[in-house]
Amino acid sequence: MKRFAVLFCAFLFCALSASAPALAQPAVGEGQRLFIQHCGLCHLKLQINMAAPFAPVLSKAIFENGRDAQIRTFIAEGTPNMPGFKYLFTEAQTAAIADYLKTVEAPAKPAPANR
Repeated sequence: MKRFAVLFCAFLFCALSASAPALAQPAVGEGQRLFIQHCGLCHLKLQINMAAPFAPVLSKAIFENGRDAQIRTFIAEGTPNMPGFKYLFTEAQTAAIADYLKTVEAPAKPAPANR
């Protein structure tokens, strides 16, 4: 039984490390984990039949024109429609989330339906 548990854990580790290329950099991996855990409820489409997420889908497009510091401020201080996370995240964690978002491609627009 112990052998099975060890093999299962090894398989799980290999599968997770192979399926997540963004985890190659530790800060990006930490940012991905924090984003999914704390921001995903509003910024990710959680179900297939969900029309749209509650908040804008975030990708590297939000960093146009050198908005890196502004995005970090949004995460820490919040906006009228989003809570601030300055008491939850350290500056390093906020930077890790921003670094992760710089690796996220914008979602493709669906093709129009033929009628």
